[in-house]
Amino acid sequence: MKLLLTSAGIRNASIQEALVELLGKPIAESHALAIPTAQYGHPMIKPQGVWRFIAGQSPLHMCDLGWKSVGVLELTALPSIERERWVSWVHEADVLLVTGGDAAYLAHWMRESGLSDLLPSLGDKVWVGLSAGSMVMTPRIGSAFVEWESATSDRTLGVVDFSIFPHLGMEPENTMAEAEKWAASIGAPAYGIDDETAIKVVDGRVEIVSEGQWRRF
Repeated sequence: MKLLLTSAGIRNASIQEALVELLGKPIAESHALAIPTAQYGHPMIKPQGVWRFIAGQSPLHMCDLGWKSVGVLELTALPSIERERWVSWVHEADVLLVTGGDAAYLAHWMRESGLSDLLPSLGDKVWVGLSAGSMVMTPRIGSAFVEWESATSDRTLGVVDFSIFPHLGMEPENTMAEAEKWAASIGAPAYGIDDETAIKVVDGRVEIVSEGQWRRF
């Protein structure tokens, strides 16, 4: 699967160009599935925020880019649906748009739903993550980013071999000094990225796409 791991969605022309390159065709010809699940795991996110993401009303651009179609894949519902039915939806899509929230909660439901098991077979698909939607693909997120009260670990899916500190410099608690402390606690390769930066991963090759600030730890 091809990955575009962002801090805050498609924020600038460089990130959008990277998305189109990964798709291999214009956005207007591409079918998207939006995954809002991570939002339910974060105590600060209200139902109105979930609706704004799905409706393309969020300032964090994902669903409002002019897709040919946008559907919704709610992971918590998938265990009650015939597997062949929802798997066909994933295979018919060109891109999965995965919003932020709590990455530990998202990882839990990716495993419970069976979506995580499906990822190795999705080589032609694009995963666009936003904050937690990006962090879920890493091995660990660090305890500071775990908000879901039922979480027992900060370990996520480990699709990539590095961790991500999002929103670098964008919030009072997301300073470079805090990112350095976080990276030391992770003890493995990691990136701090601001909202104007994304990490593109294709066949294990990592490329930074940025009009802002980032750092590799």
